[in-house]
This record gives sequence, structure tokens and C-alpha cells, in this order.
Amino acid sequence: MIDPSDMELAAMASCLAPLGEYVGAIGMQRPLADYSKDEVLMLIDVVVTAYQEHMLVEHERMAEKDRAFLEERLARQGKSVSTGVPF
Repeated sequence: MIDPSDMELAAMASCLAPLGEYVGAIGMQRPLADYSKDEVLMLIDVVVTAYQEHMLVEHERMAEKDRAFLEERLARQGKSVSTGVPF
């Protein structure tokens, strides 16, 4: 990844605990070259899932922050706030 954003760096860091748990469960002392194909695929799944979950949560948090800001702004303008898609 070239020039990751702060959000991407945080998502990468969020992978460390699940990755460590998985590696610990299959044997921390085993070299990666000794992993079976299924173990490598599961390792990838663990990391990608943790990364995606972090990004999803962060995007939802940002969307809620934006939504709250826009609702507050509309309320200040005296307009009613709709509860659906804004377009």
C-alpha cells in the first residue's frame, strides 16, 4: 500500500491481535513456509476480515458524524430533518 491514510494505518494495526491469535493457535514457532495452503488462506482471511471490519466501523462512524452535523445545520435553518436517503 502506497502512502496509507491514518484510517488505513489504524485498520492495519487492528489486524495485529486477530493475526497473533491465529498464529498462536496454529503454532507460533512454526515458520510460515511450513504452513499448509489452508492455514495460509485462513491467515489471509483473518487479516482481511479484521481490516475490512475496522474500515466498515470507521466509515459508519464518520457517516454518523456527518449525518449529525447536517441534521444540526438543518435544524438551525429551521428545516425539518428527514430520516431517509438525503436525495
